[in-house]
Amino acid sequence: MSDQQNDTQQQEARAADENKLIAERREKLAALREKGNAFPNAFRREDYAQRLQDQFGDHSKEELEHLGQKVSVAGRIMAKRGPFMVLQDMSGRIQLYADKQAQQTIKETWGVWDIGDIVGVRGTLSKSGKGDLYVNLEQYELLVKSLRPLPEKYHGLQDTEQRYRRRYVDLIINPDVRKVFQIRSKTIDFIRHYLNQHDFMEVETPMMQVIPGGATARPFVTHHHSLDQEMFLRIAPELYLKRLVVGGFEKVYEINRNFRNEGLSTRHNPEFTMLEFYQAYADYNDLMDLTEDMLRQLCETVLGTAKIEYQGAEYDFSQPFKRMTVFESILAFNDDINAEELNSIEGARAIAKAKHVPLKDSYGLGKIQVEIFEKTVEHRLEQPTFITEYPTEVSPLARRNDDNPFVTDRFEFFVTGRELANGFSELNDPEDQAERFRAQVEEKEAGDDEAMHFDEDYVRALEHGLPPTAGEGIGIDRLVMLLTNSASIRDVLLFPHMRREVE
Repeated sequence: MSDQQNDTQQQEARAADENKLIAERREKLAALREKGNAFPNAFRREDYAQRLQDQFGDHSKEELEHLGQKVSVAGRIMAKRGPFMVLQDMSGRIQLYADKQAQQTIKETWGVWDIGDIVGVRGTLSKSGKGDLYVNLEQYELLVKSLRPLPEKYHGLQDTEQRYRRRYVDLIINPDVRKVFQIRSKTIDFIRHYLNQHDFMEVETPMMQVIPGGATARPFVTHHHSLDQEMFLRIAPELYLKRLVVGGFEKVYEINRNFRNEGLSTRHNPEFTMLEFYQAYADYNDLMDLTEDMLRQLCETVLGTAKIEYQGAEYDFSQPFKRMTVFESILAFNDDINAEELNSIEGARAIAKAKHVPLKDSYGLGKIQVEIFEKTVEHRLEQPTFITEYPTEVSPLARRNDDNPFVTDRFEFFVTGRELANGFSELNDPEDQAERFRAQVEEKEAGDDEAMHFDEDYVRALEHGLPPTAGEGIGIDRLVMLLTNSASIRDVLLFPHMRREVE
């Protein structure tokens, strides 16, 4: 028999066993329904497992007996060992103890409590001979009968796709997965606190837009029936946030959901979370300083260290972040390229050809340089690094550099060879912005699905006057990947996008 045939037989056997267990549990539920309310909702817990462990874990058995501490806990049964059961709630785990009388009462009232059942328990806190805290079952009830058995493996579902599809089971079984999303929550909470402390105001902007703008990406298209018009899920909130700066909200931010009709990968999901923030009377240097300080404090607050372990390597956020221009970085990471050659369109095309960088005939020098950078440099930016002065050709919303209009006052932040943030001094010249929008429209008409539309209302807003402003976007999902040592973006999304499951 082949290994594949053996695996198939084992899967079929497991499925048959699971179906048998489900049938048995449905019978138990049916018996409960005959007795009355099978899903009671009157129990109210007063204590959490981990708080009890923290508060009473160091007490001796004798001290607990003398204290006679009454507690009330509720949660899911995760294991059973004789008279002991392990209860898990949102904070952690604690043991339960059912003496013979309690065991008999449970059997007569509910049948056997199964692993996965949700129960409520009141009783006295005690400690076993092995030093484990437990709650004596004095008042108790079955709150929810679990019809499906949990996977046998303690460390979660083994099939990666099933882990993503059945995230609820993955979260029940795997404490490491729960920790990832706890860190994600703490990360967003820290960012909010940090920006609020720096006088930024959190706002909300439309997720359905008549014109998709703020980034170069292919949008998702929908239709509004009452208005009878085509609309787009936002690819970025940028243009709306800058309208607010025009209106006088000079420091704003939004932690937002964006949607881009692009492929799936370990770093891309069509629906993702971004932080975008804008500050009037500031430039891109100010935002690099703010970003460096915010990320360093974030690591220290959420992880307790500014040195992060990611995929077997250490990344140091405690040291000043390196800064270099796109042009400088290409030369620094390519000993065989000289500045004069890179600075001419013929020379840059020759370099791209030698480096096997595909180009379109319509690409100008700036676009060619960025393509060379992305192919030969980006993946080598391991430690925290700001890359600055992106060419104007690839930065339609950024302010031109005063000394060199070929480039813009823009930066991208890289770590582990991946882009984590993009920021720039904002273009606030309405005539220059209109000209760049027109150039984007020409690219769209030439077949570029990701080029921007012409946003006439945004130009009108600029004509009212946008103060000198800097803005930035930080990818929350990629940031959480770094903080949790997660190799794939799907590991930091509770419900990542997947193909529809075929039964």
